[in-house]
Amino acid sequence: MKPPYYVTLVLFGILFTTTSSAQNQTQQFDDIVSQYYDNADAPGATILIAKNGKTIYRKAVGKSSLELDVDMVPENVFMLASITKQFTVVAILMLEEQGKLSLDDPITKFVPDYPTLGKTITIHHLLNHTSGIKSYTDIGNLVEVARNDMTLDELIDYFKNEPMDFDPGEAFNYNNSGYVLLGKIIEVISKDTYENFIEKTIFERLGMTNSSYGNNRELVKNRVEAYEEAENGYVNASYLSMTIPHAAGALISTIDDMLKWQNALTNNTLITAASLDKAINGSDLNSGEHLDYGYGLGELNLKGSKGYTHSGGIFGTSTNGIYLIEEDVYVIGLSNCSCNDIETVTRNLAATAIGKPYPTMKDVIKLSEDKLKQWVGAYEFEDGAIRHIFIKDGQLNSMRESETNTTFEIFPLSDHRFMFADSGIEYKFSTSKDGKRQALFITDSENMGKEVDKPMPEARKEVALSNSILKQYAGKYELAPNFHVEITVDGNQIFAQATGQGKFELFAENETKFFAKITALSVKFNKNTSDIVESFNLYQGGQDTFAKKVD
Repeated sequence: MKPPYYVTLVLFGILFTTTSSAQNQTQQFDDIVSQYYDNADAPGATILIAKNGKTIYRKAVGKSSLELDVDMVPENVFMLASITKQFTVVAILMLEEQGKLSLDDPITKFVPDYPTLGKTITIHHLLNHTSGIKSYTDIGNLVEVARNDMTLDELIDYFKNEPMDFDPGEAFNYNNSGYVLLGKIIEVISKDTYENFIEKTIFERLGMTNSSYGNNRELVKNRVEAYEEAENGYVNASYLSMTIPHAAGALISTIDDMLKWQNALTNNTLITAASLDKAINGSDLNSGEHLDYGYGLGELNLKGSKGYTHSGGIFGTSTNGIYLIEEDVYVIGLSNCSCNDIETVTRNLAATAIGKPYPTMKDVIKLSEDKLKQWVGAYEFEDGAIRHIFIKDGQLNSMRESETNTTFEIFPLSDHRFMFADSGIEYKFSTSKDGKRQALFITDSENMGKEVDKPMPEARKEVALSNSILKQYAGKYELAPNFHVEITVDGNQIFAQATGQGKFELFAENETKFFAKITALSVKFNKNTSDIVESFNLYQGGQDTFAKKVD
């Protein structure tokens, strides 16, 4: 038999190893969060990571109130924005399990006077955004509309007579009107308000004591202030009557309560596994084309791990939740500024939590030019893309052939593995059996490229513009309702930042046309007859999108 102290030492060794591993992972989480939230005096976020239903990381960063100089705490309450939709979905699925509705029921069974223009619109169509109904957030000036209190019926009246975008089931178009109608159906069946139904049948049942339907007049302990970023700093978010988002985005909660919610989904507390499967496994159009959006949740493939996710964005709020099924890992992030890219933070945290972290610039090594040269050439990928690898000023670069021919520096992680800066995108180069070079392009999926003999097109050239020219473009532009692009200028550099996304630099092609290097897009600013900038056109992915200057 081993002496008693031997057993003690072994147990101590196991405990020390486990503790060190946990501490190391916590440091990794901290490093990711600090990369995106490095200003303690700016609006911030609360973040929670859970494994097997238990919290393994809980963090608050930044300020919950800039005016009062109050630090964020994990207990802070945020608007959930469109994460609300999954609560609406579960309420509908609960009613289906009770035999009170079918997802194939036409909506006129519950809202008889809704004008469907002779089309059959079902509850299923509302749930997966394929109804063709015009989304009310795409009508008029949402900033102005959002200031008005409306009853549920008044809100439905606001959009119900709009022409349909397409026939039901023919296309996907993210649609808040559909979820308002789902809220109406819940009220008709339950003979209660949506607010009461959600709070009684979900929040109270799950012990979500810090969650409720948002209300601007009620006092809510630990509720954060909401902010937006303007040219000269942060401003209070535009006013939003909480009657407007309703079942599409009006709920408020905390990271701790959201873990209770996810555990209820995982453990089938409210609905069966079969019902949950309908929500998380995508859906199909009439044509049979598969959508990665199911009901209130989207399919997710994160570094080869399957799961589901949903984000939210509303005036002064950015939210995102991720659940990875096999690993039983949940990540939730809630931010009190629509300027923050909480989705990237949560994805990076989730990847790290399952042991598949995205590489960072800290992982970059040095390679000789001879080592770099071995991968120079053109590669044709399975998706049809042509990418060129070349050396410039001793640095390996990648160019995808496109309308912009934008180049990116790529950095070595080994002699065959390279990363794009702060993007989570990688190349893995190798040589096939026939001696040809090949490149695996890795995002959340993998795309193989084979060496081809093709000359490299010219990269797009940039010109330098003065600060006085650039300053005229600064301001806020409305790309879509509740989705803005903020143009800012710092010295002789100009930047763009879309709602809930990170800031990136634009480069001038001439005095009015600019392009990005982080992605294939270009922007052309438009002036009126008085030479005042009043809008821009965004060209991306073959689409031409108009954005009016609103501030």
